[in-house]
Formats: sequence, C-alpha cells, structure tokens
Amino acid sequence: MDWLTRLPWIGPRVAALLRTHAWRAFAHLQDVHWTRLAAAITFTSFLSLFPLLALSAAIGAALLSQHQLDTLEHKIEEQIPGISGQLDIQGLVDNAGTVSVIAGALLAFTGIGWIGSVRDCLRAVWGRDKDERNPIVGKALDGGILLGLGVAVLVSLGSSGFATAAVNWTADKSGISHHGPVRVLLTVVGLLLSVVADFLILVYLLTLLPGVDPPRRSVVTAALIGAVGFELLKVLISGYLQKVAGKSLYGAFGTPVALLLWFNFMAKLLLYCAAWTATPVHAPPPATTADPGDEESPGSEATGRDSGGPDAGGRDAGGRDAEGRDAGGGVSGGDVSGRDGGGRPAGGAHRWEPPPPAPPREGDDGGARP
Repeated sequence: MDWLTRLPWIGPRVAALLRTHAWRAFAHLQDVHWTRLAAAITFTSFLSLFPLLALSAAIGAALLSQHQLDTLEHKIEEQIPGISGQLDIQGLVDNAGTVSVIAGALLAFTGIGWIGSVRDCLRAVWGRDKDERNPIVGKALDGGILLGLGVAVLVSLGSSGFATAAVNWTADKSGISHHGPVRVLLTVVGLLLSVVADFLILVYLLTLLPGVDPPRRSVVTAALIGAVGFELLKVLISGYLQKVAGKSLYGAFGTPVALLLWFNFMAKLLLYCAAWTATPVHAPPPATTADPGDEESPGSEATGRDSGGPDAGGRDAGGRDAEGRDAGGGVSGGDVSGRDGGGRPAGGAHRWEPPPPAPPREGDDGGARP
C-alpha cells in the first residue's frame, strides 16, 4: 500500500493510517501468517469441545437440578449463539454416567493439547521460539494452566450471571416494564458485566499463557478490544450461525461447520489482541537513508573542491577559473589557446618547430621531366 501514500490528496491520510497501532498490529499478523495460527487454534478447540460438554453434563447430572441444567443450557446458548439448539444437552445428561470417565480422560488429553497449541500460537505472534521444556513437566504445567483457566472462566461467568440475575430480579420486583428505557438500561448493564467477564479471561490468556510481560497499557487496551469484540461478534453473527447450522445443504455437518466458523472468528480475535500487545504503542520513526550525492568524496574540501575538479565558483584547485584567469583577474599560466601574455607557449622559451623537409632522393628531379 505504499503507492497510495504517494497520491496527492489521500496520500497523507493513508500514511497516517499506516502509522496507527491498529494497522501495525494487523500488519504484524500478516507477517506471522495468522491465518495458519487461527486454523491451528480452531482445530484444537473443536476437538476439545465435545469432551468438555460431556464432562460438564456428567457433573451437572450429579450436582445440579433440572432448573439449573436449563440455566446451563441457556448460558451455552448465550456464549455460542445459534448452536445450542443443535446440541442435545439433555441427551448428554441422560448418558453422562457411561461417558464421564472417558470424557474426563479425553478432556485432559485434548485440553492440554489445546493449551499447548494456543500458547505456541501466541508465542509465534511475539516472535518467541517454541518453549523447550521437559515433556512431562510441560504437560503438568499445561494441565495447571488449563485448570486455572477453567477457574477463571467459572468465576467470571458466575459473577456475570449472578449480577445479571440480580439486576433482573430487582427490575421484576420494582415493576419495571420490559420495554421501558429503564429495562434497556439494565440490559446494557448486563452487557457491560459480560464484557468485564470476558476482559478478565483475556488478561489471563494474553499474559500468563504465552509467558510474556507486555506493557500494562497494551494489555488493558487489547483485553478491552477483545471483550467488546467478543460480545459484538456474538450479536452480529448470531443470525448467520443459525442459518448455517440449519441449512439443509450442510445436513448433519451443519453444527460442526457453524462451530468451526465460530472458533475461527474467536481465534482471529484472540490473535489480534496478542498482536496489539506485541507491537509498540507508538510508531517507530521512519528509517532515513543517506543520499549518496551528499557524501564527500575522498580528498574533497569543505568548499566543495576535490583534488582535481572545480569548486562551486567554477575555479579549480589552483584558483583559476574556466577561462584560465586566476582569482586576481590576470592570466596565470596561459589562456585557453596555450600561449602566455607574450605570445610564447605556456611552457616557456622552447617553441615547437615543424621538422625540416626531407632532402630529395637521388634521381628525383622534383617531378620535372625533359
């Protein structure tokens, strides 16, 4: 896009855009091949989802009531719009006893693999080498990170759900209309609480998971961008995902296709937030290249004269100008014809004489014939 910066009217505006933090983060993602990184996160996330759902259903069947299970299904619908209707949560609950152990083992395996994949992708955005650790120790640490992430997700979502329920309960007890401005305000408050929950999760993912220490300002800004973007993305693509999951063209693959799209969007949003923290806040100054014509040649003087050439005034190193006169106006060593003031050659008293004609050869009468 450098050619756009040379256009007469939009050039300065494009140049200013290219210096913004948002564009530099995107350009950094292009350099690290972020499409491939997002594909890796999408694949591992897809593999980890179903063991997670099965294990959650097993825990829910043992600890939660039917009303709480309905609430859990509603929360899944909020986080993955358009998908929960295609997932048989009740079927998972009914068969949770037979799959809980298998789901737990699969979740441990795929979840740790997901943590490792996301960490490597985030470190690739930072330009860090792959973390070389002992495999057993590395898997144990990844398991701890996965457990910590799960706790962070539960705490943030639980706090958001509790605050939202409290706001709705207060509105119902106060007799506030469901379509009035106060209800709209309370809905906005609930959305802000969801943003706060997403913000805490992203702070965890952007700092502790890749093992980096970015500036606090960049972390706060990137996590805020990710949290707001996550909520907006849920609203904007909700209808699209519903259409994709319900299309007869996809058939039985409707739900997997919609899940893959959803995970890919989320992965790209996470990578952009990581690129925001990996790029400097202020644009570096443009690199200046010295003009070869400005450099002095060897032996040149400050006046611009080199060892044999004229200076800026047209005089050579001896002070003579282009017509052979010195700085005082007289003829120094001779004019342009090579003679001095007395008509002699500039070299002194020795004048060049043409050679004498050759003597006639014997028998040569000079061309006269009798």
